[in-house]
Amino acid sequence: MDKSDLKAKWTQAKGEALRKWGKLTNDDLDVIEGDREKLVGKLQEKYDMSREEAEREVDSFRF
Repeated sequence: MDKSDLKAKWTQAKGEALRKWGKLTNDDLDVIEGDREKLVGKLQEKYDMSREEAEREVDSFRF
């Protein structure tokens, strides 16, 4: 997913992100604010993923 797309459509994407990554909370999503790097970091933290795995998850994210 393109960095600018995620930021621009974050309000719409939040619901889908909660469904895809159930360990994320609404508070997490509020802090992420559509920032790709923050989302990658939060996925690494919550799911114990490598950076590469988290980046692939975000890149494949469709909503």
